[in-house]
Amino acid sequence: MNTHISVSLTSVRLLRIMLSGIFIIAGASHLLNPEKTTQRIEMANFNEFAYFFGKPEILVILSGIVLLVAGISFAMGFKTKWSAIILLAVLIPITITVQIGQLTTLGPLFKNIAIFGGLSFFILNKTQKNKQSKVNS
Repeated sequence: MNTHISVSLTSVRLLRIMLSGIFIIAGASHLLNPEKTTQRIEMANFNEFAYFFGKPEILVILSGIVLLVAGISFAMGFKTKWSAIILLAVLIPITITVQIGQLTTLGPLFKNIAIFGGLSFFILNKTQKNKQSKVNS
């Protein structure tokens, strides 16, 4: 079944820009204050999951770079689908390490789940104009 829905291009741009903010801020925070983020990993209930990927100090710097670059790319609408895939790939282990197991604070876990939904929108849908498609404004 081929079902089409009409979505405002302006709303898609707004969603993309607003969603990118959390990644840009988080990436900058990882790079400007890596000790704080490393501490959060070390205090997390599932910190062993992070250690599976490497030393937290290195992971924080690498994830900061990726979050910042992919977040800016996503905000600008450059390689949107790939930026969303990269952001989702980085967010999953962060969520598993830091948010899962923190039963007293489910808010951040469900915030990340909502962000997964936003990124999935851009991964699953064609959200940019090109010469062969029509998008409603």
